[in-house]
Amino acid sequence: MSVLDRKLVRDLARMWAQVLAIALVMACGVATIVLAIGAYRSLDETRAAFYDRYRFATVFSGLTRAPLHLRDRIASISGVSGIELRIVKPVLLDIPGMAEPATGIAVSIPDHVEPAVNRLYLRAGRLPEPGRVGEVAVTEPFALAHRMAPGSRFDAIMNGRKQTLTITGIVLSPEFIYAIGPGDLIPDQRRFGVFFMPRATLAGIFDMHGAFNDVALRTQRNADLSAVIDTLDALLEPYGGTGAHDREDQISHMFLDSELTQLRAMAMVIPPVFLFVSAFLVNMILTRLIALEREQVGLMKALGYGPMAIAWHYAKLTLAVALIGIAIGSVAGNWLGRGMTDLYARFYSFPFLIFRQSLDLYTIAAAVSALAALAGSARAIWGVVGLPPAVAMQPPAPTRYRSLLGSGSRLLRVFSQLTIMALRHLIRWPVRTLTTALGTSLAVALLITALFASDSTAFMVDTVFTRTERQDATLSFGTERSPRALQEVAAMPGVLRAEAFRTTPVILRYGHRERRVAIQGIVREPDLSRALDKALDAVEPPPAGLMISEWVANLLGLSIGDIAEVELLEKGHRMATVPISSIVESYIGLAVYMRTDALDRLIGDGPRLSGVHVAVDPSRLRELYSTVKRTPAVAAIALQGLSRERFRETIEENITIMTTVYTALAVIITFGVVYNSARIQFSERARELASLRVLGFGKGEVSSVLLIELGAIVAIAQPLGWLLGYVFSWTVVNGFSSDLFRVPFIVNRSTFATSSLVVFGVAALSALIVRRRVDRLDLVRVLKTRE
Repeated sequence: MSVLDRKLVRDLARMWAQVLAIALVMACGVATIVLAIGAYRSLDETRAAFYDRYRFATVFSGLTRAPLHLRDRIASISGVSGIELRIVKPVLLDIPGMAEPATGIAVSIPDHVEPAVNRLYLRAGRLPEPGRVGEVAVTEPFALAHRMAPGSRFDAIMNGRKQTLTITGIVLSPEFIYAIGPGDLIPDQRRFGVFFMPRATLAGIFDMHGAFNDVALRTQRNADLSAVIDTLDALLEPYGGTGAHDREDQISHMFLDSELTQLRAMAMVIPPVFLFVSAFLVNMILTRLIALEREQVGLMKALGYGPMAIAWHYAKLTLAVALIGIAIGSVAGNWLGRGMTDLYARFYSFPFLIFRQSLDLYTIAAAVSALAALAGSARAIWGVVGLPPAVAMQPPAPTRYRSLLGSGSRLLRVFSQLTIMALRHLIRWPVRTLTTALGTSLAVALLITALFASDSTAFMVDTVFTRTERQDATLSFGTERSPRALQEVAAMPGVLRAEAFRTTPVILRYGHRERRVAIQGIVREPDLSRALDKALDAVEPPPAGLMISEWVANLLGLSIGDIAEVELLEKGHRMATVPISSIVESYIGLAVYMRTDALDRLIGDGPRLSGVHVAVDPSRLRELYSTVKRTPAVAAIALQGLSRERFRETIEENITIMTTVYTALAVIITFGVVYNSARIQFSERARELASLRVLGFGKGEVSSVLLIELGAIVAIAQPLGWLLGYVFSWTVVNGFSSDLFRVPFIVNRSTFATSSLVVFGVAALSALIVRRRVDRLDLVRVLKTRE
């Protein structure tokens, strides 16, 4: 080992605490790169493999009823490589030991062959056989939620008749990776399930012999999807086609895309923060280390070491710190990635989901981190290269101090001499002070970014479940019913109030922009399901015109008074024009509202109901559940209270995990910045502090010089951290927004206060560790060093 390498080892051992603090900050950057990109790759590649192996459809369409002889005409559409004509029906489920009715979807599979599209992955048992009445295969999440296995039984209300079904197999489907029930915001495997039955059996139950009501197509890679959709729509229009769409509008695929978008946002926002802080810390420690080793550098040059050899020595010191951070970050990123994979496994139904340990991912993370560290040290190393030996061996010129406020200033009389010493040091080095404060402010910003999610989610839950959707349950009919159904629902036991609604799928167009949405008809003077304005006050629906959410307005470029074009998908694709009457607030989906009687006139087939919102007496819930299970017209029930609790529990769990991780990251940043700053200030001012001790100042008084400096820096960091946290939170909100949901941008004052208190606490701990060194100062050794 060369002399310089031995010096490098001694430097690392001597500064082990500072090196570790920098390495931990760098490790956070490496870990978030490995975690975010690794999880993104894992989810994306697993989805792609599942889609490909089990032939997930690329085009979907529902319809009322069409004959099977259309198969050849549909299969002949240019670009179509696979076709499945299915029977898909919503059903109510009566599960043993469960009082409330569950909702399900019955899907047909071919009688004697595997499906050409959307094949099933068999986890256990076997697929149901035609001719054996009541055999079904159920999706794995639903089976696990009810501890079902092959041989288990449950009842389903299908076409008005209760059927006892026997499970023969547990399956997974690429179509239902993210299976969410009607009216829910997140999956509830207990109350929503999908099961598969042979076509012959399902056709007999729903009187669909020789017919189908759902199409799933798989297309070639180079197929023109828009042409395929247009041709399919033209073929299905006489049969009540509801409009074909591609994967982008398929619910399961949409949620997976949303998750991938969030992972991309995480990879773009979080790692740069840590890489910037680690580069700053490397620059800070190397700059001051070289200043303290100025004499040694001059001696090395005088003994024949060239500038490049000395520069490489300090570059190796930088790379050694980076290597420690990369090693810690790689292990932590792998561990966190596996934890995130387990979290995904609870939400997404894949046959397998493995966190990939790609060599290139770790190489990228290591390279980016090492380059960031070298970039931070470049200025300090360049200063070494250009320092002549004769100049280096001389002590640096002492700092010239001038009075900023005048020695007799009244303002200065307020402070003690020690306080003035501390503040003077901050003012004399403004760039150093501000950069240290910036590093600390990033810790505050990270905490705000984590904690604001709780504020926003609480606000969102309150808005959605207590201001907008105030009903206890929503009953949806299998087919549209006459207004008399409202009285029938109102007469059910426990129903205190009933409010009808109607929905119809449409394509909303304005200029060259369009979106597939559903217009929801709401009654005049609504109470249970309401639209809200920007101030979150209930809006009385106008006699005519559409009320659209701000998100829909931005997507289509619409404003109040504009005339939008509406294509009625279930009504022969008839076209109509409707004015935009108001812009409303909505955080869920693509919200479009219209007064019910105006929607009836737009559709043109008279008053109809899609379902009823109800307020229920809690003491009579069981009676209502029993009645619903015996009502053939009800195809699905959404229980608002259970949905709210499930949503809150899931979100709180996720927020707890995220807050814990972000708090740990912020603590590491704070410790890294404050501890390194305190250690370097202590090294630079050891002679000054020792002189104060000799002059008779106590340990606490001498320590206060450093502590006041650090306290002032942390205090300066707070408003900057609040501003950065506000900006980071806004960036996260915009990065996570999608057609499925938007998180409101809410940051409470308590969030700013909590973030600052955590940072102050960690800073105080870091300062106290350094204070122990001040208290143990060797006065004789320090005072013997050259000035």
